[in-house]
Amino acid sequence: MPRTKDAKNTLGELDAKTVSRLVGAASDVALVLDEEGTIIEVVAQRDELRARGTREWLGKPWVQTVTVESRLKVEALLRDAQAAADAARWRQVNHPVKDGDDLPLLYSALRVTRDDSHGGKGRIVAFGRDLRDSVALQRRLIESQQAMERDYWRYREAETRYRHLFETSAEAVLVVDGSTQKVLEANPAARALCGARRPRLVGAVLATLFDASQAERLQNLIAAARTLGRQEALRARLAQDGEEVTVSASVFRQDDAAFVLVRLAPVRGQPGAPRLRSVGNKGSEAAVESMLQAYMRQAPDGLVFCDAAGRVLSANRAFVALAQLSAEEQVRGQPLDRWVGRTGVELGVLIATLRQRGSVGLYVTVLRGEYGASPEVEISAAALSLGEDTVLAFAVRDIDRRMSADSKTAALAMPRSAAELTELVGRTPLKAIVSETTDLIEQLCIQTALGMTGDNRASAALLLGLSRQSLYVKLRRYGMVGAAGEDEEA
Repeated sequence: MPRTKDAKNTLGELDAKTVSRLVGAASDVALVLDEEGTIIEVVAQRDELRARGTREWLGKPWVQTVTVESRLKVEALLRDAQAAADAARWRQVNHPVKDGDDLPLLYSALRVTRDDSHGGKGRIVAFGRDLRDSVALQRRLIESQQAMERDYWRYREAETRYRHLFETSAEAVLVVDGSTQKVLEANPAARALCGARRPRLVGAVLATLFDASQAERLQNLIAAARTLGRQEALRARLAQDGEEVTVSASVFRQDDAAFVLVRLAPVRGQPGAPRLRSVGNKGSEAAVESMLQAYMRQAPDGLVFCDAAGRVLSANRAFVALAQLSAEEQVRGQPLDRWVGRTGVELGVLIATLRQRGSVGLYVTVLRGEYGASPEVEISAAALSLGEDTVLAFAVRDIDRRMSADSKTAALAMPRSAAELTELVGRTPLKAIVSETTDLIEQLCIQTALGMTGDNRASAALLLGLSRQSLYVKLRRYGMVGAAGEDEEA
């Protein structure tokens, strides 16, 4: 923008007080310096800037009030001002603060007076703008990027562990698309059992791997598994050689798609039942079991196996360390809710959900250590059927380090398990959800149902499996009846 030739016609005659106000309005901090760069006046607009020690700069050379890496920038600003450059450059300068982070300011310097009668002495004004908000945003951006990088590498490590277990498992496992029933993945044991190479097996419809008479039963198995989460095993004959196997299925979800984990096992005692392909050079079920046991001991995440009542059968060293104990023997036989959950009912709710679905993932809660530590943890669990017994397997991951201070404060006000529990609304009657929990869970479910139905209480009652009168009683009990818009007759 071109400069006005005659400034007096534009601004008129400005006195010193008016100029001082203009300087203050144009900057957060203004420094008045002599020709040599010594600070003779500091004008700070906010009290918090004055509290950062700006008044201590008086009488000192400007270059001595900044950090070492900023001194060259200050010298450049002074040279530009002394040369009376028309386009003053802006440079970021950091001032050290005794107690706290450096004070970042964006400066531009301008010569404002020159009196030749006093030996060429003049004045330089440095206009400074506070950059702390920008620096804080940059720092948060960097922290977010670092958190994303850490999560990405955790994902890669988890994927590597899954791939290793999948490929080395002695149990024949197929991953099937829930909608098309096509095989997406097959481990070496499944390929050996079905007598097919991977290119032929992957992409084939599951029913084509078995005798044609079994097609309808297999389709019913997959459909029931998608509806109930898991289904009892059935017997079927393979199309390749007529061997009889037991087929079991369980469902897991990824994004919005449903996938079915199909496990195949030769019927015990059947003559000529094929032996599973060896793993590596040692290749036996004992070798696979040994590797899995070694992984359980060395895994960085806590791994716990419990009976159907939630009592610990076995735990690895990572879980023992999270519980602030010294030996696995201190954990065995103890109820898991001694350490897991903010309240005594959280684990009961988790186990109840586990019995209904067969598996639970990303359940966030707190692990209470013996000596007071309470890190946030993320739990994934599965119910394993071993003959007539049921074993509950839990993987416990410490996520306390990646939780921000704000999220921890919010977590104290409301249990993090609420998001998990509200997923059951609409699929399970309210009485089944709250049978092992407290009034808090009942309120959360009612709030969720009202939100899903647009505050239509009649529809919410149907969604929760309650009568309308029972819902109105609970609304009054918890003080959830609004002052306006009541729809008891809706």
